Amino acid sequence: MTAGLVLFLAAACTATPPRTQPAATTTGGSPVCAEPQGNPPPETPTTIDVVEQAYFCILANYYGRATLDTRALLTAGFAAFTRELNRGGRDLPEATMPALTGDRHADWAAFEAAWRRVAGRLPDDAELQSRLAAATLQAIVTGLGDDHARWAHGAKRPPDSYDGDQYGLGLRANVGPQVSADPGTALPPLFVTAVLGGPAKEAGLRPGDVIESINGSAPFVDGAVTPAAVAALYPRYPEARAVRLQILRQETGRRRTVTLKPELFQPDPATLQVVTTKLLGDGIAYVRFSGFAPDVANRTLRAISRMRTGHTLTGLVLDLRGNGGGSPDEANRLLGAFAHGKVTAYQCAASLSTGDGACDPMRTDDSVPLLGLPLVVLIDRGCASACEHFSSAVKDLRLGQLVGTRTAGAVSGPARPYLLGDNTTLTLPSTHHLAPGREVIDRVGVAPDHHVPLTPRDAAADRDPALDKALNLLHT
Repeated sequence: MTAGLVLFLAAACTATPPRTQPAATTTGGSPVCAEPQGNPPPETPTTIDVVEQAYFCILANYYGRATLDTRALLTAGFAAFTRELNRGGRDLPEATMPALTGDRHADWAAFEAAWRRVAGRLPDDAELQSRLAAATLQAIVTGLGDDHARWAHGAKRPPDSYDGDQYGLGLRANVGPQVSADPGTALPPLFVTAVLGGPAKEAGLRPGDVIESINGSAPFVDGAVTPAAVAALYPRYPEARAVRLQILRQETGRRRTVTLKPELFQPDPATLQVVTTKLLGDGIAYVRFSGFAPDVANRTLRAISRMRTGHTLTGLVLDLRGNGGGSPDEANRLLGAFAHGKVTAYQCAASLSTGDGACDPMRTDDSVPLLGLPLVVLIDRGCASACEHFSSAVKDLRLGQLVGTRTAGAVSGPARPYLLGDNTTLTLPSTHHLAPGREVIDRVGVAPDHHVPLTPRDAAADRDPALDKALNLLHT
């Protein structure tokens, strides 16, 4: 979910040697931990000063800062530091975690002193030092356990790529790349749900093909997913290792092994459309979009208006399967087409005494004319963030019915980006999302009113049981 609510920067971050109090500003007087202005310059090596900056940026801006036990974050960071040392055969006797007291500033000073003491015993190798600092920073951010807290770094664009090009194996499966964050949500079998192009298309893969092994590893063992195996299906540039798949085509019983090498490819143009629409039988409009991107609500409403020209619409299916989220403002604007004067969600601050502090309501955009159409929304585990904001509001406010499978449970809260000293970006939620009924959706997901999963045989036969169920509901 992109930034939807704005909190003024109350404290700042620091990037200087050990101390007991962080500096509030740079020498120029601007906050150290500030939002990016335009595209940042090229990344520079990550240092312990950048780790310090990120640590105090979390303390100044993160939703849970009031209740955060920073000792756990620092322990996670030092553990990652020692693992990276060990991985390189450079572990040292001095690489021992210092005693922490719970004083956030004093603990950082002790942590930094221990880190620098060990790093000072290592070769004067900028790449090594940057790798150690990056491992430390990533572990601290991961230690927050928050699906909207991220450190964006090291992203590279393939050479000779154009807008719309994609990199990878050219397929999507029923278990996505986010499975490592919540492995318990994945259910066997693993199968292809879409062939986008590139290596998968060239190898003749089809929707419904069951993936029995990935590089010799089973994707599920005793019903539990193997995240590392599944992750191989979704390489990111510059990862270039070939991936070997054992495939079962259920309708023929044929097994075969294919080897796919990640590459840059042009996907089917239909998959690049922001909004996809069609008019189904008996006047039912169908609209699908993959994210709550800027202006997507207006584009959706215009598409529905066009379908109304010369036709009498009797219902609407919004297909939000695989919708990764986006702007909560766009979600609120689209919700305004189904109800006015309603609270769509709450964004809450953290309180040291009660956990959740003051909550600000988010509301429907009542400038949008009501559509007056029966609504069914299709959801699945790929529906995350702003998509869950939308679907939980539909359910709580009884604006329509939800069909499919439970959503991702990845809606911590609207996040804001902060530029760090190495020109990487730390993204943190400053508030926590609650649904209109004040229930927590994050980590839980939104349950459908009608549970209709997709099977490999459905995918192979190009059947869509969730859509069929939606049409049946709108016909009754």
